[in-house]
Amino acid sequence: MKKALYLLAQLSDRDFEWLLREGKRMSVSAGTPLIREGEPTDALYIVLDGRLEVCVEAFGGETIAELGSGEVIGEMSFVDSRRPSATVKAVTDSAVWKIPRLKLNAKLSQDIEFAAHFYHAVAVFLSDRLRDTVSRLGYSKNSNLDEDEDPNPQVISNLELAKARLDWLLNRLKEAP
Repeated sequence: MKKALYLLAQLSDRDFEWLLREGKRMSVSAGTPLIREGEPTDALYIVLDGRLEVCVEAFGGETIAELGSGEVIGEMSFVDSRRPSATVKAVTDSAVWKIPRLKLNAKLSQDIEFAAHFYHAVAVFLSDRLRDTVSRLGYSKNSNLDEDEDPNPQVISNLELAKARLDWLLNRLKEAP
């Protein structure tokens, strides 16, 4: 399941409007790093279009994941305030929705309801990512799980709203300057 759905399913309409108002569309040329391993990141991103890869120096710079539209990038640094553990770079010309770190941190510290929604969504999709990793490593009894077959119950109640918000965001903002 696209990670942006987890975030958009938890946010209120007011929260979603804030993300739209405070974020901005950003183009990323193929080969350009969006986040560099070990370097502070200045934003949270939602992939609108294109393909990005996640690489880790400890694995010789090998690609460990590919990300497409609807994925969230940079969320781990908002949870633990540590520097990124991987590099994320565009494989193709891409577009992302960039929410600046300073604005997001201010919103999280000033708006308890928004913070609760945001951190709950991030916790749920990081948990889902860990379950998927455990499954892929063969430590799960059911290692053939498909992300789209078993939606997380934390998201399912607002899934249609989240899908509508994501579709609106992707379609409207792909063409924005």
